[in-house]
Amino acid sequence: MNEPQEFTLVIGATGTTGSRVAARLAAGGRRVKAASRRATPVDGSRPVRFDWDDPASFEGALEGVDRVYLIPPLGDPDPAAAMLPFLWQARTAGVRRAVLLSSSAIPAGGPAVGQVHQALPGLFDQWAVLRPSWFMQNFTGDHAHARTIRADGVIRTAAGEGRVGFVDADDIAAVAVHALTETQAPNTDLIITGPQALSYGDIAAILTEVTGRTITHHQLTYEQMRDRLAADIPAEFAALLAGMDHAIAEGAEDRTTDTVQRLTGRPPRTFRAFAERETGRLQG
Repeated sequence: MNEPQEFTLVIGATGTTGSRVAARLAAGGRRVKAASRRATPVDGSRPVRFDWDDPASFEGALEGVDRVYLIPPLGDPDPAAAMLPFLWQARTAGVRRAVLLSSSAIPAGGPAVGQVHQALPGLFDQWAVLRPSWFMQNFTGDHAHARTIRADGVIRTAAGEGRVGFVDADDIAAVAVHALTETQAPNTDLIITGPQALSYGDIAAILTEVTGRTITHHQLTYEQMRDRLAADIPAEFAALLAGMDHAIAEGAEDRTTDTVQRLTGRPPRTFRAFAERETGRLQG
C-alpha cells in the first residue's frame, strides 16, 4: 500500500527559514520531510537528501508529499531552470500546495525567483509566495553585516538614509506555516515586514544602546559597495546587491504591512526586541 500523501516537504530545512518552518510544523504534529544536500536530521522530521543540482534526488524527496516549502537554490541567477522542472514533477507526484520564499524586492515576473513566482499559480491550485523584507538575522551569524559589526563596529551600505521594514525570520516562518497548513491557501503573494521601517542609522543606534558598543553606519556610494562586494562574489551578483541598496536609498523598501498580525494573530517582533534576544551573537 502506498504511503498516505500527508508529508510536507521543507526544502532548505537546515537554513534560516527552512529550519524554523520544519520545527514549527513538527511541533504542531505535522509529518515533515526535512530536505537538504546531506539529509541532515532535524528534530521531529524525517531527513531526506535533496539537491537542486541533482534531479535524481527529486523523486525520493517527493514520495508521500502533498505540500512543499520552496527555498530557491542559493546564489543561482536563474533558479527557474532547476525549479520549474521540479515543480512539474511535484505536481505529477501529487503535490497540491506550494509555498515559495521570494523577496519583497522581486515582483512576479521579475528577475531570478520572480520567474518562478510568475509560474506558480499555473502549476498549483493552492499556493503562496512569501516576499519578506530584509531579515533581522542579517545582523547575526556569518552575514557580512554581522562580521563587520563584530570586527570594527561598522555597518557598510549604499542605502543612505533609506528605510527597511526589517523582519525576524521567526515571523517569516510563522507566516509560512500558516500558508502551508490553513484549509484555504492564500493563493497570493504576501509582503512580510516587521512593525517599523528603519534606516541603517536607526539600526546602528539601537545596536549601540543594546550592546553597549558604539556601532556606526558608514554610507558608501553604489560603486563603492559594488566593488567591495565584488571582492568576494561574482561581479554580476555584486552589482545586483549594490543595486538593491541603491533602491533602498530611493525608498523602495520604506513600508510596513500587517501580514504577520493578520495571518498569525500576533504582532511581528521589533528590531529592539530581536537585538535584546540576540545580544550574545551580536557581540561575537
